[in-house]
Parts: sequence; structure tokens; C-alpha cells
Amino acid sequence: MAPLHVGVVTSATDPTPHTTVSPDWAPPTATPAGTLPDRAPRWSLPALIAILILAAVLYSWNLSGSSMNTFYSGAVWAATKSWKAWFFGSLDPGNFLTVDKPPLSTMVMGLSSRIFGFGTWQMAAPVIVLALATIYILHSTVKRVWGHGAATVAALVLALTPITVAINRDNNPDTLLVFLMVSGAALAFRATRDERLLSLLGSAACFGLAFNTKLLAGWIALPAAFALYLYASRASWAKRAVNLALAAVVLAVSSFWWAIAVSLVPASDRPYIGGSTDGSAWDLIMGYDGLGRVFGGEGNGGGGGGGGGGFSGSSGLGRMFNDILGGQISWLLPFSAIALIGGLVLCGRAPRTDLRRMALVLWGGWTLLHYVIFATAQGTMHPYYTTALAPGIAVLCAGGGVMLLDAFRNDKRWIWVLPAAFGVTGIWAIVLLRRASGWNTWLWPTIGVLTVAGVAGMILFRSGNKARLLTASLAAAVIAALAGPTAYAASVPFGSSSGGMGGVNPTAGPSTGSGFGGGPGGGGGNRGGSGGFPGGGEMPGGTQQGGGQNSQAGGEMGGGFPGGMNGEAPSGGMNGQAPGGTGNSNGGGQMTPGGGNGELPSGGTGNGELPGGTGEMPGGSGSGSGSTRGGFGGGMGGGGGMGGGVSSDLIAYLKKHMDGATWLLAVANSSSAAQIELSSQEPVISMWGFTGSDDAMTVAKLKELVKAGKLHYIQVGGSGMGGGMGGGNSVSSAVTAWVEKHGTAVKESAYSKSTTSGSTSNSTSKSKSNSTSSKSSDSSSQSSTSTLYQLDPSDVS
Repeated sequence: MAPLHVGVVTSATDPTPHTTVSPDWAPPTATPAGTLPDRAPRWSLPALIAILILAAVLYSWNLSGSSMNTFYSGAVWAATKSWKAWFFGSLDPGNFLTVDKPPLSTMVMGLSSRIFGFGTWQMAAPVIVLALATIYILHSTVKRVWGHGAATVAALVLALTPITVAINRDNNPDTLLVFLMVSGAALAFRATRDERLLSLLGSAACFGLAFNTKLLAGWIALPAAFALYLYASRASWAKRAVNLALAAVVLAVSSFWWAIAVSLVPASDRPYIGGSTDGSAWDLIMGYDGLGRVFGGEGNGGGGGGGGGGFSGSSGLGRMFNDILGGQISWLLPFSAIALIGGLVLCGRAPRTDLRRMALVLWGGWTLLHYVIFATAQGTMHPYYTTALAPGIAVLCAGGGVMLLDAFRNDKRWIWVLPAAFGVTGIWAIVLLRRASGWNTWLWPTIGVLTVAGVAGMILFRSGNKARLLTASLAAAVIAALAGPTAYAASVPFGSSSGGMGGVNPTAGPSTGSGFGGGPGGGGGNRGGSGGFPGGGEMPGGTQQGGGQNSQAGGEMGGGFPGGMNGEAPSGGMNGQAPGGTGNSNGGGQMTPGGGNGELPSGGTGNGELPGGTGEMPGGSGSGSGSTRGGFGGGMGGGGGMGGGVSSDLIAYLKKHMDGATWLLAVANSSSAAQIELSSQEPVISMWGFTGSDDAMTVAKLKELVKAGKLHYIQVGGSGMGGGMGGGNSVSSAVTAWVEKHGTAVKESAYSKSTTSGSTSNSTSKSKSNSTSSKSSDSSSQSSTSTLYQLDPSDVS
């Protein structure tokens, strides 16, 4: 019997022909002659290596001086101390409460830190490796369709995307998320192209693991991969249905294995699942970290004006181009849109199995799905989420750009499309750069000149024997298109400052928006003014000089804590004021967490005093008009190096008096707890989770812990002890009331070596807090200050 042979398909990087088995399987049409050689050109591998080295430098340079997200750092540290904490993603090795994500990302960093020791580089190393692997996979996928030139451009665009550089220097889970989704998309393409079931199942497994990294965010691109296989597979409809059913089983198993495992463990034997309302993984999936991110509510705010609006501006289809997100991701969005539409038109009547059309469907669908969901999300929307757009943009710009170039050179009807795409890209780059007034003012005129020269040269030198001039013109246009994002990307490792909120909300380039923007390295722009953290971009963990002239946080704060707009922190405050009081700084625009620029969550006085009335907030001493007291009020701040500068006196006191307890202390929210445990190297309880609204601690649970001798010290106060991030509730109010009634307030002089009269005025004597004298002395400040309480088994009736 003669072998079935209808035709073969070859590509630049896959010289082995793919034998076709279906009449509608045909090679890509209109392939430019001579542009896809059977063997890789000599420059291809060196170019890829150079891009990987460039990316590695951008992702790792001066990394030890940058701020990781303390929230995840605490969970990674806990994972090095307890395998139970490693599995559940617990914030502390005592396993009281988890982070508000599945644990896959902290598992990876936790393993690295177990092997090499806990530290910044130990956490960052696997993140950087995953980021480089994503570039390699994308390069490999593109070159099998459009050749080595397009693959090189795609890799370069991905490596230089500003927000991608920022997030790849952090320990947030998004780098692992993007790696898994890109792997899943690449395997889905291979499964469709080569009709390999194993690749399809591998794709499903990757998307499932992405789900276990960041829940529903890991599934955003899944419909595009599903549509690709359903539309372009050469298999019969029956076989396609069977294969997709098998893939669905793999997807379900790889997505829900952790949630099922958590559910099988009795609630009394597992930590409370952070971000949920009932301590279950299923509620987290469907609520706060799931549909709540899209539709608002569930602790996410609403209408794009709550948690979402405070970070990324109001929801709407133009969100990606606003003052906050524009400089992070939108530089090449116009070009990618033109390239996608143009590429699909150029595919014409090619078979449904045409490789170029398949790739455009996959990566165009990827980009469109992410764009619409991110743009219209009503819940929390951090700028760094948009890093998931970068792979799609990179592929469309590279692959679609090659198709537009071929049409430009060979078809007069398309002579204006590619130049117009470069022209629009150049104009948009100028708009973005002019938003950052005072930042590299030479750059936008240079881009303007290069864009004009490139576009004009492409049109003038298109015909005739002017290949070198045409190449030079094209190079000028490409350089102009990449200059802006490259400058923003380079500002992250090589900039002179570290603005924004560090690890909690990493961004690139200067502050240009009214959310918590202002990325690392943004030395100019509106620093200290709109965008950024009060005082020019400080975050917990280090003192940062702001660029503003106004003594109140370096100018009016345009950013906001999660859940607030225009400088409003949750539960109150404007222009840098956080809950519980009015902040006023005399520090000339300099902010150190906890001092001078208003109060951070969980209470404190209007002079910058922090909750607890004792100690020092991570990052150093305060420099405003208020004392830096209460060392543990942290709030969302995520920098802090590795725990910042929490008061060593208070840490020493608490450790000395642990008396065999499991936990050193219980505080309001997870960021505060993580900062303290990183400084003390002891477990710390977060009673109300990341937003301060989890019902993880109840009076009954607190009594149980105290009676068993597992917890002796609790910080209460502020707006009902959970008023930090997300506000108080009936549960937290009940806990606060019980602690104040039965606990013993610890006087600051018991541990502080330098107690001033001002700092002791609000301290309670070491007596039962429900006594008449205690109530009288603290009645005026109890609503805004926080106090350290001691509880012993004898206090539990």
C-alpha cells in the first residue's frame, strides 16, 4: 500500500517536513521567497543568547537593593520552616492563615530557599529562570511559523516590556503564571499543528497549574487555545471531541487538586484560607480572588473605583492607555492591533490549517481576552497584571509585522499599512513620554525624528535598487518603536530610586498616573505628586526622598491604598492620610513608614504615630512631626527589604516572654505579620488577612490559643482592630472588646530603651485595661491608637 502523501510543510526552524494527511492541510501561502531558509541563519542563536543575557541583566541587576513583596516573602520563609506551611501556602510556620492565592508560586520559591537558604536572591533565582524560559519558549514558537527574524523581534519585545521587567524582579506569582500560560499556548499550537494528543494534554496541565498559581487569571487565555484546536485540528469532529474531553479531565485535575486536598483536611487541622469568607479554598476561587476581581465586591471594591480604581484607574476599554497603565504596557498595542487585523486579511482564503492564521488566532485571542478582562475588571486591578498581555503583543508585532512587511514590499495596495503602523506607534510613544514631564526630555523628540525618517524612508526607498536605504529606514522605525519601552524598562534596574509600592505594586518608569503608580527608577515625572507613595514613592522598608516641594508627603498624594482613591486609605483619610487620624508631615517630602506622613492602617495618631504605641515600623525611623511608634501597624506596604526595621527592643521583649508559645504576636493584617516575622524569625498571626477583612480570628479561637499557651501577645486598637486594610467587622470588634476586657496592656517603658514623654502619654500601665483609671486615661485615644496586650491562660474564663 502506497503511503498517504498529499503535501509537506517546512519552516525556518523545523527543517523536517510535516507530512500532511488531509486535503485541506497545506503550507502557508504567500510565504516571502528566501525569507524562511531550511537552516537557521548564523546570527539567530547569537541574537537569542544576547536577548536572554539582556533580559537577565534587566531582571537581576541591583536586585538586592530592590523591594520584594513582604507578604509573599513571609510565606516563603514559612515554607522553609514547615512543610505544612509549604503545602498550604501559610503566611507563618504556625499555620494560622494562608496567603490569598494557591501556593504554587511560594512552593517554587520555598524549595529554592530550602536548598540555598532564605533570602532575596534565593527567592528571585527561580523567578528569573522562569522569565528567561518564557522568552525562549515564545521565540521557539514564533520561529516555527514566521522564521528567525520574527522570533528575534518577539523575544526582544517581550524582554523589554516595562511592566514585565518590573514584575520579573519581584516575588509576586505573575512570572510563574505567564510562564505556564505561554507553555500551555505553545503546546496547544503544537498539538493542533502536529495532531499530538500528548501535547494537548500537556497544554491542559499547564493551564491547570496556572490556575493553581493565580486562580481564574490562569484560565484567561484558555478559550483561545480551545478555539484553535477546535477550529484548526485536522482530526475528525468525533476525535476532536474525545481529545478535548480528555484534555478537560487533565485540566480539572491539574486545576482543582489543591482545593480538593485542602477540603479533605478538617478545618481544625488546616490554616484558614486567606481571602475567603469561610476559610475554604472554594470560596477563594469563586469570591475574592476569582469572580470578585472581574465584577467587584468580595473584598475587591467595585466599579473600578475601589481596589481597582486605586491602582489602575477606572474600568473601561481605554484603561490600558490611561496615565497609570499606558507607560507600562500600551507602547506597542496600536501596532499589534494593526498587525493582527492586517495579518488575518493577508491570510485570505488560506486553509484553516494555515500556520500563520493559526498563530494569529491563538495569540490574537490571547491578547484580546486579556485586554477586555483587564480593561473592564471592576475589582482589584494592579498594573502588573498587564504583564500577561506582553506575550500576545510580542507575537503579533513580530509575526504580523513580518506579514505587513512582505505585503509592503510586494503589493502596492498595502504600501501605506506598515508605515502607518509605525507612525501611529511613534506618535503614541511621544504622547506617553510627554505625560512624564521632566523625565528624559530628549527622548520624545528623538523618537519623533526617527519615526518621521523611518516612515518617509520606507515609502521613498521601497522601489528601485535601494535595499540598504530601505533597511536603514526600517531599522529607524523599529528603534523609534522600541526606544520608549526600553527606557522605561531600563529605569527599573538602573534608576536612582525605587518608587511605587515596591514589591506590592511594582511598576516601571516615572510616576504619571493617579493610582499607586510610580515605578522603580522613575526619577522624574510627577514624583511626590500624582502617583507614587506619599513622599515621592516610599514604601515600607526604606527611606526615600520625594521629589515634591510640599511638606505634606511631598505634595498631594495622587495614589491610594488598596480600596481607596486619590490618596485615601481604607477606612478614611485623604492625601496620604491612613485610617484613624489626620496625617501631616514636616519632613519636607521624606517619608519613612510610620513616621511623619500620616497614619498607616490599624490606628495611630494624626502625627504619624503607628499602631501599638511602641516600636518602629519596618524601614527605619520616622522623620516627620510624629513619633514612629507601634512597630507593627504595617498595612499593605510590601517593601521592607527582609522585614525592614521593626523595633529590635520590642522584638527582643516579645521573644524573651514567649514562654513556649507557638506565635510571637497576633496583629491585624498579613503585611504587618510578615514584616514582623521576617525581622524576628518567629511565627506571627495575621488575624484579618491581607485586606484586614478575613474572619480568621474569632473570640472562641483566641481563647483556645491563649488557654493552650500558644499565644501571649496581641496588638489591638485603631478602628476596631481590623480597621487597617478593609475595615472592621462584628467579629473583629468582638475580639477587640474581649482582649481589652481581659488582657493586660503592656507599658512601652517595659521594653523601650528611649521612651519619651510624648510617646508614653498614650501608653497604658500594666494593669487590666477594663479598670476605671485605664478607661479614663485612654478614652480620648483608644479609637485611634493601638496597644500591645498580654494574655495568659488565667485570663481565659
